[in-house]
Amino acid sequence: MKTKSAATVLSALLYAQGLLGFAGLATVLLRDRAQASSDIVVASELPSGPSLLVVR
Repeated sequence: MKTKSAATVLSALLYAQGLLGFAGLATVLLRDRAQASSDIVVASELPSGPSLLVVR
C-alpha cells in the first residue's frame, strides 16, 4: 500500500511541475510579445524630423 501512495504522490508532483513549467514558458513568451508590441508603439510615436548620427 505504501508504494501505491508513493506513486500517487510522485505522479501529483510531476503533474504540478509540468503545469508550473508550462506557466513559466507561457509567461516568458507573452512577456516577449508584450515588449515587442510596446517597442513598435514607441517607435511609431517618434517624431519624423531630421536626426543626427555622430561617429567617432
